[in-house]
Amino acid sequence: MRIVAKFGGTSVGSGERVARAAESITAAVEAGHEVAVVVSAMGPTTDYLLDEMKFDASEEDRAEIVSMGERTSVRMLKGALEAEGIDAEFLEPGRPEWPIITDEYGEVDVDETTTRAQQCAEEMSKGKVPVLTGFLAQDHDGTITTLGRGGSDTTAVMLGNYMDADEVVIVTDVEGVMTGDPNVVEGARNVGKITVDELRNLSFRGAEVVAPSALRYKTDDLSVRVVHYQHGDLLTGGTSIEGEFENLISLHDREVVCLTAAGRAIRNEPGVLATLSQSLADEGINVQTVSSGMDSISFYVEKEYAEQAELVLHDEVVDNDTLSSVTEEEDIAVIRIAGGELESQQAAVKRIIDPLAEEHIYLHDVVTSATSVSLFVSWDDREQALELIREAI
Repeated sequence: MRIVAKFGGTSVGSGERVARAAESITAAVEAGHEVAVVVSAMGPTTDYLLDEMKFDASEEDRAEIVSMGERTSVRMLKGALEAEGIDAEFLEPGRPEWPIITDEYGEVDVDETTTRAQQCAEEMSKGKVPVLTGFLAQDHDGTITTLGRGGSDTTAVMLGNYMDADEVVIVTDVEGVMTGDPNVVEGARNVGKITVDELRNLSFRGAEVVAPSALRYKTDDLSVRVVHYQHGDLLTGGTSIEGEFENLISLHDREVVCLTAAGRAIRNEPGVLATLSQSLADEGINVQTVSSGMDSISFYVEKEYAEQAELVLHDEVVDNDTLSSVTEEEDIAVIRIAGGELESQQAAVKRIIDPLAEEHIYLHDVVTSATSVSLFVSWDDREQALELIREAI
């Protein structure tokens, strides 16, 4: 099995932890696996270097300076592996074998990086263990560039993808993905499996497990797993990340209806949303999307459930002094956009809706999450809107 193991800064934050990392890599190699290693800067080194730049450094100088953390880490781990009897080689920007190449726009050159990653894999098949600096890249002129926040995770999953690895193991200071923050929630436990989409949404809302930028390189054929550095075993345990990152623009194939319950102070009344949602659930009515305003809550349901849903919500309006009325809006289509790195693009929502405005297509609603956008348009405008969105993205 071909494995890419990424060790975060905490995982190599001391000499003892570097030695522990080397032991886990050695065990995997001795078990017959090909292993490549990606390493972050030791502990808080990068933050320290950034804090100490009390001057207006150029992008090139900043990249050179912060690279020193990763450059130190790969030398430390390579030395520890050699002490274990492993044939290791450290790789960093500037070396002929360095694989991560960016173009003139700072984006990864996929063709060149894939070619170099495959060459790296050939060396692994001969028993070599490459130890690579995470976070860093190099352009075609040899200038050091960086992969941005979470760049070491990105390096690892990207390499795993381009060198046809079987698994990427992210070694970090958390017990994989947890059911909640163990510092806040008593009894939080490890989640054995989670999908890419679930983890991306959690990551953009504060879960610091795997950088969202890395998950766009995840494929169905590439296993990604997160383990705690104290586990000491690259081959078992942790949380497995399942599925594949997808760019998706889809038109829901059935007409939906918007049911809106209005009330004078819904936002100040606990439990209103729960009550309305539960009443619909009790009748077996599936809600496609929920949106809320200052004094209203809207439920989007498929047309075949509209009459039943309106009756259910009306009963709740009558019984609840907070609510005043329920209304129904028909002939609506929903278009969903997910992936496409929306979350990292400036004015992404504006880019999607501007073409619709130019064509005078009315938007009934726009609902966003960390990684997706849902647009609600008139049923008759759905095909034109879909085409405009595809052209925009």
